Amino acid sequence: MEPESAASSQTQQHLAQVREFYNSAPTDPNWATRGYRELLAHYYNLLIPSNASVLEIGCGCGELLARIRARRKVGIDLSETQIAAARVRAPDAEFLVQVGEFLDLDERFDCIVISDTLNLAADVQLLFERLHRVSHPATRLLLNFHSALWRPVFTLARWIGIKSPEPQSSWLATSDVRNLLELANWSPLTFQARLVIPFSCGGLERLVNRWLAPVVNWLCLTVFCVARPIPPRKPRPLTVSIVIPARNEAGNIEAAVRRTPQMGAGIELIFVEGHSRDNTWAEIQRIERENPSLKIKIMQQTGRGKGDAVRLGFKAATGDVLMILDADLTMPPEELPKFYEIIASGRAEFANGCRLVYPMDEKAMQFLNLCANKTFGLIFTWLLGQPVKDTLCGTKVLSRAHYLQIAENRSYFGDFDPFGDFDLLFGAAKLNLKIADVPIRYRERTYGTTNIQRWKHGWLLLRMVMFAARKLKFI
Repeated sequence: MEPESAASSQTQQHLAQVREFYNSAPTDPNWATRGYRELLAHYYNLLIPSNASVLEIGCGCGELLARIRARRKVGIDLSETQIAAARVRAPDAEFLVQVGEFLDLDERFDCIVISDTLNLAADVQLLFERLHRVSHPATRLLLNFHSALWRPVFTLARWIGIKSPEPQSSWLATSDVRNLLELANWSPLTFQARLVIPFSCGGLERLVNRWLAPVVNWLCLTVFCVARPIPPRKPRPLTVSIVIPARNEAGNIEAAVRRTPQMGAGIELIFVEGHSRDNTWAEIQRIERENPSLKIKIMQQTGRGKGDAVRLGFKAATGDVLMILDADLTMPPEELPKFYEIIASGRAEFANGCRLVYPMDEKAMQFLNLCANKTFGLIFTWLLGQPVKDTLCGTKVLSRAHYLQIAENRSYFGDFDPFGDFDLLFGAAKLNLKIADVPIRYRERTYGTTNIQRWKHGWLLLRMVMFAARKLKFI
């Protein structure tokens, strides 16, 4: 049975009322609406890559889609009148008269936008379910919907003519949206409140919305949500590249090779030696020479820092999955299959090691370092919009395809990170990747001394907090 014939009469009746309302509604937004759409477009353009294909559900007269920068833009709406106006307003986009609940397109999009129209849907769960037909595994569903706190303000705005009238609609809370997404097999990634001043106000709106809104998010008008489709649980075996930056770690090289298990369709080990004062490079060469049956690549840095070593190793990697394993082996290599399974199954797209869940060896981490790690975890959870309990664990895992996207978009952040951890975390957050903490048993090192300089690197971390806030939160 076709969805249209299976739909309830109430659903059809509601859609008919909404269509009738917007067919007779104005197609030229007033000054307040235009200013609001311009502010929304600013945030959507931060979420949408410029080379993406975009579908907007309930595009109305095309005011928002006209302002979005994307390679391909398609808008649908149930009102013939609004679609006709949209074709004039945004000639670079394609517009179709369709209903989201019964969407019928033969194309899959990188991003799907539903802006302020979710409350007008006749059946939100059915709408979300239908969107899978135009999605691929890497599609991002981008929503914004109004906070219930603003309901009286909207009523007043309609009375004085600032806000246009609307047909009867729902008023969904964040918890409702999260639940409906999960019921329809979508995984919510982030919820972020935006816009304290939702219209043009001589530049004051930019100042307040950038610097004040992230702090007093309960005052914000709209909530932005990013979700991804929940993938099928039928993973294919993937190849794995494990990058091992090594500086003054001669005593751990052989153990790194011996203790790293096979995973997926096979592994390659990539040692990147970085200006060691001991015989680390000679040991790496010996291990490669004595293990011809293993796929081992070796190289030396010309630059400095772990971040440079990681980028060098990832550039040489050929595996489907990229891993970082610190050569001190305080993160046991035996735990790497946990990370592999999370990426291969699609449960997450970025696996971040977490040392702060299980008890650790007595001398594995000093007390002040432990306090700092927990503090930075709380701060970065707020900054990234996803739970990240331990930002400083050296083990981070993602697909090679996603790493290439991060590298391609690196200019947004620049070359700022000597550690390599934050370059990847910030890049993953910017691409709206699903981040998962993977608890591991943190061990005391058995050879050498740490390369971490507590006060120097602590100051660098504080600078990165401010950097991330400016690039990800106060925007």
